[in-house]
Amino acid sequence: MESIKNKIVYYVATSLDGYICGEDEDISGFVAEGDGVQKYISDLNDYKTVIMGRKTYEFGYKFGLKPGGAPYPHMNHHIFSDSLHFDDQENNVHINKLELNQIDSIKAKSPTDVYLCGGGVFAGWLLDNERIDILKLKINPFLLGTGTKLFGSSKKSVQLELLGSETFDGGLLINTYKIKY
Repeated sequence: MESIKNKIVYYVATSLDGYICGEDEDISGFVAEGDGVQKYISDLNDYKTVIMGRKTYEFGYKFGLKPGGAPYPHMNHHIFSDSLHFDDQENNVHINKLELNQIDSIKAKSPTDVYLCGGGVFAGWLLDNERIDILKLKINPFLLGTGTKLFGSSKKSVQLELLGSETFDGGLLINTYKIKY
């Protein structure tokens, strides 16, 4: 019998052409309200651990996040950066070196699945190193044409198994895939 273990879940909004934001971090075309957005917000309550790269963390500054603050107060935050430093940070905010053993340790110690919060470059590195288990895409009904790609510059080829698909107002789809390395 296979043991049950936590999964790393990349739960992210994307355009139909695979971008998580446009040029200059533009997210204005993404569906910002409705039942699909409410589902995403509700789903975040299921996670107690979040991982992200420095750029994703700093993106939160545009929306009022203070340096060292926790964007998701109910989660333990692990920000992967070799350069980020805070003089003062909340107890649930941790800076980690970009090392696979750190990822594996966080996953093993988390009381829930681990939420991978955005970041094409970080997600691409995790994909290249086969650390993402579930891909949960909020597929928005528009094309960006340019910007930050879903998996940055990763060229890794993998098969996906569709686990579920939900349709929401505004044309938003949430598709859940198992990544098959």
